[in-house]
This record gives sequence, structure tokens and C-alpha cells, in this order.
Amino acid sequence: MVHQRVRLGILTIAHEARRVEFGYLRGQLELTAGNLSQHLTVLETAGLVEVEKGYAGRRGRTWITLTAAGNTALAEEIGRLKQLIARVDAAETGESG
Repeated sequence: MVHQRVRLGILTIAHEARRVEFGYLRGQLELTAGNLSQHLTVLETAGLVEVEKGYAGRRGRTWITLTAAGNTALAEEIGRLKQLIARVDAAETGESG
């Protein structure tokens, strides 16, 4: 689930920011509101993010926070990506691994 590019991006930005606003996330990932909402629903259902709705002044806002399970899933996916990169690097230099 996390390996999907957009979802990996959501988890990464949420990890960096600790708490990220929906509009900022949408802009950074260049998604429509509907597309981002669908991805967030999947991640929230899986327990990887928490979605909080509230207000900043008079404007409705939605904030996304990474859960402990989300942090774990992100770390595991980064580990898998590092292994893949190491294999590509080894193949380019002619090393076996």
C-alpha cells in the first residue's frame, strides 16, 4: 500500500511536517482535492494517518498526522527502496550481491 508513489509522498511529507494541512499537501503532490481525499481515506482506514478537521479562523481546514504505524510503514518502505537502489548500484559497478 505504501509503495504507491502518491501514498509514499503523503507519508513522507507528513513525517517531515509532523502535521500537514490538506491544501499544502495537495499543492506539493500536485493532486486534485478528490484524488488526495481518496488516498487519505485508504491511509486512514489502514491506520497510517489521522485526519483532523477543524477551523483556522473562519476557514475550514483539514490536517493530516502520521501515526506510529505510519512511521513504521514509511521506515520499512524506505528500507526496501534502499535495498533496490543498492542492487542497481551493484549491477552498474559489476558487483554481485
